[in-house]
Amino acid sequence: MGNAGAQSAGLWQFLETGAMTKHLHAGRAAEAGVLAADLARLGFTGPPAILEGAKGFFAATCPDADPPAVVRDPDAPWQLLQTSLKPWPSCRHTHPAIDAAQSLRPQLAELERIERIEVETYQAALDVCDRPDPQSEYQAKFSLQHCVAAALALPAVDFAAFNESARSTLAGLRSRVRLRAAEPYVSAYPRAWGSTVTVILADGSRLSARRTQARGDPEAPLSREEIIAKARMLLQFGGVAEPDSLIAAILALADDGPLPEVGVTV
Repeated sequence: MGNAGAQSAGLWQFLETGAMTKHLHAGRAAEAGVLAADLARLGFTGPPAILEGAKGFFAATCPDADPPAVVRDPDAPWQLLQTSLKPWPSCRHTHPAIDAAQSLRPQLAELERIERIEVETYQAALDVCDRPDPQSEYQAKFSLQHCVAAALALPAVDFAAFNESARSTLAGLRSRVRLRAAEPYVSAYPRAWGSTVTVILADGSRLSARRTQARGDPEAPLSREEIIAKARMLLQFGGVAEPDSLIAAILALADDGPLPEVGVTV
């Protein structure tokens, strides 16, 4: 029932228990797009005015919709190009702090010398991701405390950074993380998602890094190489046998290149 209900509207009730439903949201949307394309190829009809019609999407979800705005300025930047890409497999609210913490990692030769870690960010990040003791992989992905500890201690914040072993190993460091909402991040949100991470060492010295935008936002875009690395990580995690050949084929689509058969191991 929980997963069926979430598919009807993308609801966030999963946060209450750390259920896996959030993964289903994007996958279900992609599946629906592929299904619609396959049906169209077979001649299956659909309403052409599904967005702007009197009983369409805008009428159902927005009382003051302005449908002509969709095509009013076709030469303006497409919203697709304003899409943010997540470099790390955790809640987006954790990413500014992960980015800041990772930049401090090369300066921390001994994690035992860390007295405490202070994270300043906006209130919404605390509302969703203040979880000092995550009990599951999914809860760890919604824990600022765990994500910052992982960014300081591990060479990469990948899927393994949230498993049971990582949660156990990072428990001590995670307990030293303190969160608070602070300016300028409170006022800047939601226009900008930022954070400051400050590490206080046993001798009283302080190391600090600040991010005013989330890495992967249009204002702080990922490089081509970083996007490819993220795709490779996801494909490998999903069981794709030869991720690099699939990545190359996808990049070649701009030149009408064909997609290869994809090997998936189960």
